[in-house]
Amino acid sequence: MFIFLRRTTASRFFAKFDHDTPPSNREPAVTVALALLTTALVIVFALLAAAGAAKLARLDGATYPAALTRAAATFAAVITLAAAVTGALAALLA
Repeated sequence: MFIFLRRTTASRFFAKFDHDTPPSNREPAVTVALALLTTALVIVFALLAAAGAAKLARLDGATYPAALTRAAATFAAVITLAAAVTGALAALLA
């Protein structure tokens, strides 16, 4: 989607959105950048959830190996959930 600015007689700018450009005609670099940013965001959320699970396990009295196991399971669960949501959205939008 492109935005065109048009100057009027009152020296104001109005934005006109070009809705004729379908998302499939998007620049490949933009698509790759969006995919990489989304992937990085999902990984950061998964790491934060894993760190929280490990901290809660340690506060519960678990040993370090048990806390690491819970953190790994939480990380895998978040990544799996993100993949499932992505697959469902791709099926709906296709």
